[in-house]
Amino acid sequence: MSGMYSAIDRHLPDQVIHLGDLLQDAEMLADIYPRLPICRVPGNCDGWTTEPLKRQITLAGKQFLLSHGHLWGVKSGYSHAISDAKAAQVDVLLFGHTHRSLCHQLEDGLWVMNPGSSRSSYGFIEIKDGTLHCEIFPVN
Repeated sequence: MSGMYSAIDRHLPDQVIHLGDLLQDAEMLADIYPRLPICRVPGNCDGWTTEPLKRQITLAGKQFLLSHGHLWGVKSGYSHAISDAKAAQVDVLLFGHTHRSLCHQLEDGLWVMNPGSSRSSYGFIEIKDGTLHCEIFPVN
């Protein structure tokens, strides 16, 4: 949890996206940062929930597709996730599940990001003048 707090305090984001497993962490963030919008999706370790396992959101005019990643089988490859993102015509695909960070822009412009494990890294996305920049940072 301390990595999430330090990331928020360092970057002062306009939005936090929690990609699942331990949704109670997202709830604790909401308690500590009550004015900070937090979007979340459950992971395979979050048990039974009525929350959607996949969401598409718009931030600063850019489209994001997010899910924990287990629905797409990302531990075996990213092709299903990327196909879903392309079908949804999004700008950014966000997922977790593998606990391995990934930040890559495909030739067609789609950004693919897995922030990794919150104990070791996090993702940061900046949208400035309509341009996206994605980066992975280590937890300090």
